[in-house]
This record gives sequence, C-alpha cells and structure tokens, in this order.
Amino acid sequence: MTLFHRDLGGVGLPPLVILHGMLGSSRNWQAAGADLAPHHHVFALDLRNHGRSPHAGEMSYPAMVDDVLGWLDTQGLAQVTLLGHSLGGKVAMQLACRFPDRVGRLVVVDIAPRDYPAHADRAEFAAMNTLPLATLKSRSEAERFFEPQVPDWAMRKFLATNLEQGPDGTWRWMINLPALTAALPDLVGNPLTPDDRFDGPARFIVGGKSHYVRPQDTETIRRHFPAAEIITIATSGHNPHMETRAEFGCAVVGVQAG
Repeated sequence: MTLFHRDLGGVGLPPLVILHGMLGSSRNWQAAGADLAPHHHVFALDLRNHGRSPHAGEMSYPAMVDDVLGWLDTQGLAQVTLLGHSLGGKVAMQLACRFPDRVGRLVVVDIAPRDYPAHADRAEFAAMNTLPLATLKSRSEAERFFEPQVPDWAMRKFLATNLEQGPDGTWRWMINLPALTAALPDLVGNPLTPDDRFDGPARFIVGGKSHYVRPQDTETIRRHFPAAEIITIATSGHNPHMETRAEFGCAVVGVQAG
C-alpha cells in the first residue's frame, strides 16, 4: 500500500516521521510538524483507511507496520526518528520493537502499551455510522447530528473533519468507516507481546490532563522500552501537539520551553 504523506519541511536534516491517531490524518499535524522542521526533515503520513491513503479491508497493527516500512523503503529512508500519537503511537511501538534497525529514536505521544476499553470510542463510532449522508447538507449539520451521542464540542468538530463533499454535492467519509468499525475491538488492544522490546532511545510524552497514560503504566513502558524517558506536559490533554504546541515541540526535540 502506498501511503499518502505531507512533507512539512526541513529538507537535508535528519528525518522524522509522524503517525497520527485514530480518525486523524497528516492534516492535523501540519502546524506541529512545521514547528519541528528547524530540527528535522518532517514527514506526516496518513495511515491506511485514513485521510488520503488507500482503503483496505484489513486494519491491523502488523498491516500498518508493513505499510510504514514500505513507505520508508520507497523514500529511501534507512532509519528515522519515529513519532506516533495514540493509534499511531501503538503502530510506532510495534515497528520499533520488531524492526529496531529502522528506528533511531522513538517518540510516543499519550498512549501506553496496554489494552484500552472499547466502550470509550463506541459513542463516536455509533454516531458516525448513523449519520444520514444522503441528505447531509454541511459539516455543521453533521456536528448537530452528533451532539446527543458526542457531548464534547471539540470531538464533534474533529469527527466532522473526516467528511468531504463530492463534485455532485453529496457528502462521504474520507475514512474507511466500515473497516475501522470492524477492527475497533483489536485496535484498542495492546499491540505488543510480552517479549517485544526496543532498547534504543525512546521518549513518552504524556498529557497531564489526559487519562490515556496512568502512573501504573510506567513499569510496563520501561519493561518494553528500558531507555524510555517519560515527560508529562501538565496543562495538556490527549492532544499536546494541538493544545500545548510550544511545550510539545520542546519535549520532542529535547530542549527547555521558553
């Protein structure tokens, strides 16, 4: 599978590859990626069934890892700094553990190598699957439709970014919603086996207001990633690359904020 990517600048610098989260895309990373371009040649990918990348029936961590490896080979990138957020963080962890020669440094954003409860995403997926696309007039109308099941305003707007209007005026999902819905029970699971391990440099960036990485996850992280640094951005939730961009950029490149 040939993944879509955005080149966010920094040509000639060491490569950094960004993998977005569930229902996200490379588009969500344009601002944060540009912030990192003074330090890296930054590429943001669309994972399969997301954004502008192709759709496929299979939606698994090994398939996504193979996609990213194929993209690296196509670009002639032998080794990169690999940064993954949420779902993309799980892909990045599995790739680093199983193909450590391809990852010079790992950065994982607000996710841990463990199982997550599937019910956390069910309301959003239920809302998206019942959206009446045939009669939909606008993204704002979709957001109003989501409101009874998705009370968070920002989440409703985020879901609607996955809608696009065709030449005939009808709306469709850019994501492969059926494949993602079917794969959700597996995607919320732990992508690592007990033997998976990456000994290289690793940094876990955690949102202090998020519940995705708990204090008790530290032991598990260090079991798989013994060199891991864990950095908490106290004022951020699950999306530090958008909520606390300056602090996030400093945490990625390893400098002090301000």
